[in-house]
Amino acid sequence: MSKQTPRKQTAAKQAAAKQATAKQATGGKNPGTRPGTGSAGAGGGRIPAPAPEADGAAAKEFTRRRLLGTVGAAGAAGLVVGGAGGAAGVSAAQDDAPKSLSTLGSTRVPFRTAGAEHQAGITTPLQAKGHLVAFDLAPGSDRKAAAALLRRWSRTAEELMAGRAPDADTGVALDAGPSSLTVTFGFGHSFFGRTGLTKRRPLELDPLPDFSADALDPKSSNGDLWIQIGADDALVAFHALRALQKDAAGRARLRWQMNGFNRTPGATAHPMTTRNLMGQIDGTNNPKPSDQDFDERIFVGRDADQAWMRGGSYAVVRRIRMLLDDWEKRSRHDQERVIGRRKDNGAPLTGGSEGTPMRLDANGPDGLPVIPANAHARIAAPESNQGAAMLRRPFSYHDGFREDGAPDAGLLFICWQADPLRAFTQVQRKLDRGDALSPFLRHEASGLFAVPPAAEPGDYVGRPLLEG
Repeated sequence: MSKQTPRKQTAAKQAAAKQATAKQATGGKNPGTRPGTGSAGAGGGRIPAPAPEADGAAAKEFTRRRLLGTVGAAGAAGLVVGGAGGAAGVSAAQDDAPKSLSTLGSTRVPFRTAGAEHQAGITTPLQAKGHLVAFDLAPGSDRKAAAALLRRWSRTAEELMAGRAPDADTGVALDAGPSSLTVTFGFGHSFFGRTGLTKRRPLELDPLPDFSADALDPKSSNGDLWIQIGADDALVAFHALRALQKDAAGRARLRWQMNGFNRTPGATAHPMTTRNLMGQIDGTNNPKPSDQDFDERIFVGRDADQAWMRGGSYAVVRRIRMLLDDWEKRSRHDQERVIGRRKDNGAPLTGGSEGTPMRLDANGPDGLPVIPANAHARIAAPESNQGAAMLRRPFSYHDGFREDGAPDAGLLFICWQADPLRAFTQVQRKLDRGDALSPFLRHEASGLFAVPPAAEPGDYVGRPLLEG
């Protein structure tokens, strides 16, 4: 027998090791379809599972748009095979499930990207789980203390979004990948007075006006600092929330916190706009990054008075309770007329599909508008508000049941715009005057936050404001 070269010996050992590992994972049998499962490193850090190696893309990161299609197709196939019964159906389900989970967990959203202006969590596709949390600076805190907190928060967020464990980690998400985690930071109106920066407070951050439908709880509104957390895994999202709360100890105190959710990516047969708790497709007619005027509408321009906000955006946050018992008593026909769109596919009542433009001038045989004059979709449309538009990126919530048995549930409404006065305030004023949906909603908390651009590499969010 000829001697093997060191390189061949190494290759042979690696092949033998892989075969032994595969047999161990399948109970000593030759493996069939190779599942892609995640693993934890020796040091306890989280390592995203590699994608299948058939196409040589072990380190490839999937976009969530591609992921939705892939997972949806796998789920549909599993249902068809499983419906036939027998061992083959069980085997297919077992093979598909780990792939879907590991691919979902490995999706990473960068905390900062060279050349990217905006923080993650604004144009990032909706995640399955979200936390909104506001803090007030601790008494006696100054600008220097605020800078130290933002520096620490930025470092922690960057580690978590990369799927790495920060210092003194709790281990809550030890087995998971980054799962599309995003952490977004903003400043409230009161932050500037507490840090001696009132001259650098943007006019766009002036308090929102009162609306007749408001029943706001001051303790659950506003705040010096605001954080939005989103992820496709509940433990990953909670892990981030807990880590950032620990970082704030002694520097800032929790003011309020809200928990939300959306449909999990891959839960539908194909990618589609999410639904809210009223069963309506929610997010139709949202501005798209491909729109020519998207940046102008959503992000602060280069000519802004406050240079530190150029490339940033303003977030309006509203906790809107839905009166679901009242809503669900209405027939589907009545619900569709309240909204102005079909419930099954989101199409306007004037016909077509979800993406078909509404024909606001269309009348029925009775001579009345097909889309009622007070329909929510009509009143909120840019065509009805001098082109005003905002990027809606909400989470649903359910906080148990009230004393009368009604669900305490609804929408954590979050919208993004370059100027809240010309977007949210203008649209909400019109809705406040005659929206058919208003009787089924209660606005119970509110906040407005200036969200600066993403941190430069090696920097922290808000440094141009705090050290400029």
